[in-house]
Amino acid sequence: MDKEETAIEYSVNQVPPLRHLLLSSIQHVLIMFVSLALPVIFASQIMGSVEFTANFIAFSMLAAGLGSIMQSVGLPFIGSRYLCPNVCGPSYFSLSLSAAWTGGIPLMRGMIIVAGLIEMALAPVLQKLKNVFPTFIVGLVVAMVGVSVIKISVASVFGVAYQGDGIRNSDIIIGICSLMVMVLCNIWGRGFVKTYCLLIGMVFGWVLAVLLLPEYWHSILEVHDVPLFALPSMGHAFTHITFDLKMLIPFTIIAISGSLKSFGNLLAAQKISEPGLQEPNFVPIRRGLLADGASTALAGLLGGMAVDTSSSNIGLAGATKVLSRWISVGAGVIFVVLAFLPKISTVLSLTPKPVFGAAIVFTGCFMICIGLQETFSETWDPRKTFVVGIALFSGLSTAFLPELYARAPHVIQIFFTDPLPTTAIVAVVLNQIFNIDLIIGRLKKKNHR
Repeated sequence: MDKEETAIEYSVNQVPPLRHLLLSSIQHVLIMFVSLALPVIFASQIMGSVEFTANFIAFSMLAAGLGSIMQSVGLPFIGSRYLCPNVCGPSYFSLSLSAAWTGGIPLMRGMIIVAGLIEMALAPVLQKLKNVFPTFIVGLVVAMVGVSVIKISVASVFGVAYQGDGIRNSDIIIGICSLMVMVLCNIWGRGFVKTYCLLIGMVFGWVLAVLLLPEYWHSILEVHDVPLFALPSMGHAFTHITFDLKMLIPFTIIAISGSLKSFGNLLAAQKISEPGLQEPNFVPIRRGLLADGASTALAGLLGGMAVDTSSSNIGLAGATKVLSRWISVGAGVIFVVLAFLPKISTVLSLTPKPVFGAAIVFTGCFMICIGLQETFSETWDPRKTFVVGIALFSGLSTAFLPELYARAPHVIQIFFTDPLPTTAIVAVVLNQIFNIDLIIGRLKKKNHR
């Protein structure tokens, strides 16, 4: 591989100059803003007031920002020390909504806290699974991290928010042109242009959107009524925390699923940050999962959406070769500050959906290809063919045929929920089954000794 393609601009522990640190942090913050659509949709589903929505978004931003800092700054015993920011987690969205409909925001908060504690408890368990995650399965999991964002990214490029929404030619033009600018800046750009290819593409997309669809400019002008500074208010909805044993099982399942997703993200962050590693180092992975669980519990405690590690930000790091964990810390600090600056955060949240979609497609490409390179980096055999093939069939079927699994027995629904966790679980199980003869042979040799 060409040295220019593999050159790292800033290594994982390197502190970039202040100007680059700030610009790179802002670039990652723009990606993080994509997830703020979730608390907005959540608030609308429970008929939340304007004041409730603003506070809900602010608390979600605080949890994501503080979680990003915790994940990357390197506290004792917690945090992976990789560039791996936190965002509002889509995995928890549906179940959190069910909890809110059942027992209001207090129940949602309590169950999110429980889910975070479960993920923290799972962290040391996953570290002991070193032998069941060989290189080709690690690569498969990393690739599926990119695959898992295909639905939301492609829908956003077309400007679609809900099923049945109309598609405008202008949105498609904005999305495709934004993506092409990002890609071409990354391929042919040098220095500043290559490092900030995503930021350049998003600014270009914004300008194009304003020219083609004046409604975007009008929406910005309407922000003048939003205050520049405001403290999130612990109103009536955020003063209590309750629990419900009947929701323990579904939240446990979603916590396991979230752990597997973050496991894949952290593996990807490690592969990008430390390409010289011959096999995964599970110590930072364990600490990263511990930080992710703590961040989720913190989100419940504050009264925001559950948070999760961001695959898109990891993909951006892989694209730009800017891997410094201090950028994740900087992005977390900016996100926390913006939680108290609603005027600025509102303007950023108005970024055209096709531009956000283009950014996610751009970053997802790197996740998929890095994972596939890792998967096929070693000698291949029929066992691996069927492990990977059947796992992909199973995982991708959850995206292609969700209505099928909705009618399946409950035990099937538990494990067939999303492409990433389903693929990981099936691959690990099949790898053990298809290699049972080799495992027994090794045990016999060990006993003879």
